[in-house]
Parts: sequence; structure tokens; C-alpha cells
Amino acid sequence: MVPVGDAPRPPLVLASASPRRLDLLARLGIVPDRVDPADIDETPGKAELPRRLAGRLSRAKAEAVAARSPGALVLAADTVVGVGRRILGKPGDAEEARRFLEFLSGRRHRVTTGVALITPDTLVRTRLVETTLAFQRLTDAQMDDYVASGEWEGKAGGYAIHQRAEVFVRFLSGSHSNVVGLPLFETAQLLRGVGWLRP
Repeated sequence: MVPVGDAPRPPLVLASASPRRLDLLARLGIVPDRVDPADIDETPGKAELPRRLAGRLSRAKAEAVAARSPGALVLAADTVVGVGRRILGKPGDAEEARRFLEFLSGRRHRVTTGVALITPDTLVRTRLVETTLAFQRLTDAQMDDYVASGEWEGKAGGYAIHQRAEVFVRFLSGSHSNVVGLPLFETAQLLRGVGWLRP
């Protein structure tokens, strides 16, 4: 953790079980005092758009964990993959993962991450970050190999850009860390804004 002067600082709780988010925070020199995943319903609402879903879920996760973490600073995030109005969640099985890859093949899509920070005095600060990507046109062999790798499991959109799927990306505009699961620039700005990180 990074101290801010001599002022006492509240413990930081990460409301996520994602090892990727822990790794990303480590790039800022941050190790959360506690990891407490939020257990909430992540089902999109009827006709809910990707941006709205990412913002709503990140805030809901932060609020759920803050309710059981008095005196703590709670950080939560939610990443949503969208193609137009369509949301690609976490594939339930290999067949669905293959369908997602077929849908993303040769197309542009957007990855949106909502980040929410709740202070001990219940101040809520949020950010919504969007990155645009395009995959190359994927061959059957590429899709078969990727599905067989199992990397798609538990990943929004059915892929992990920080692993072998990065070779599929022919275009990216915006934050790479956002696609991994936590936009570092905006997260650091939030933490600095509440005095938790050094300016």
C-alpha cells in the first residue's frame, strides 16, 4: 500500500474475487487489506444496455460489501462486453464460448468497466470506462483451439485479452487494463480523489 502523509487511512477492501484485478492493483503498488467478493445477482435487466449494466453492477457490488465493512474504503468493478445493444456475459459452457467467438470474429465490440469506490462516510464515487476492440476474422482452428484451452471460463465475452486471445486483437482504442478488468488510470484517480493515494 502507498501511504499518504501521516494521516490515518482506512483499510481498503476489494469487492472482487478476480485475480486479474488483484494483479492490476499490484501495478499501482496496492495490496488490498481484505478481499471480500460481493455476491449479487448480475442478470441484466430487460433491454438494459452494456454501459448501464456495468455502472449498476459495480455500484451494487460496492454497496453490498460496504454494508458489512464499516470504516473501510470499498472498491468494486464490473466489466461488460457488448456488441451494439447485445451483452456477452460469461459463457456457461464450451458451446456458448464458441458461439461468442463466432459472433466477435471480424467485428468491433466494446468493453465497458464500471468502477465504484465507497468511503467510510458513505461517499460514492464512480467511473465508467469504455474500450473499443476488433478481432481478426477467426478460423475454425483458432476458435477450436481457444475453446479447448479453457481460457474462456469465467470471462466476460468468453475471452481473456491478457492471455492467448490477445493475438486475435487487430484494433484497440482506449484502456488495455480496462479490458483486463480494471482501468488503472481511472482507478488511481478515484483513490487519489479521496486521499488514499499520494497525488
